[in-house]
Amino acid sequence: MAAAEKKKLDVKSVTGDDIYKVLPDLARLRIIVFRDWPYLYDGTLDYEEKYLTKFASAKGAVVIAAYDDGEMVGASTGAPMIEHADEFGEPFRNAGYDLSKIFYCGESVLLKSHRGHGLGHAFFDGREAQAHKLGGFQYSTFCRVIRPDDHPLKPSDYAPLDPFWKKRGYAPVDGIIATYDWKDIDQPSETTHEMQFWMKTL
Repeated sequence: MAAAEKKKLDVKSVTGDDIYKVLPDLARLRIIVFRDWPYLYDGTLDYEEKYLTKFASAKGAVVIAAYDDGEMVGASTGAPMIEHADEFGEPFRNAGYDLSKIFYCGESVLLKSHRGHGLGHAFFDGREAQAHKLGGFQYSTFCRVIRPDDHPLKPSDYAPLDPFWKKRGYAPVDGIIATYDWKDIDQPSETTHEMQFWMKTL
């Protein structure tokens, strides 16, 4: 991307009822980006509508949206953990955490054409800023899918984001693993996936 093109990127923090307005673009990006490794998600608009509508209704939710000439090219979501699905909160509850003190950073989806220009930091900055604005949160967390290194669909040039996440102050939390079901692109039906949580103190 040329320097002039890079300057067109506009990052916005979207909250409240305005979130519903960006859901179609967010659904489109989720289906495109999560189809790649490591999620291999074979998404549908029907599922996206149900999932994202539930997210949008969460109190304190935020979407950090990145635009290039008016087109959404990336986005990330966040909301209080207590507002999220039981699959995500249960491992923390079982480990003795107070869910009301945890802010959950959901997906970050960014088109390949716009990676490497600082949007990853902008996404975390925006979500952590929302947690501070709401107040009362002790931790910020997110999760990533666990895949075997010998998975046949793993690209040979895949570079994990672990160094970036550690630079942001996050670290994997032993034993805090959730499970979530979705259909992989190489599978005939939904399968269960383990999700490892990473966390930092705010």
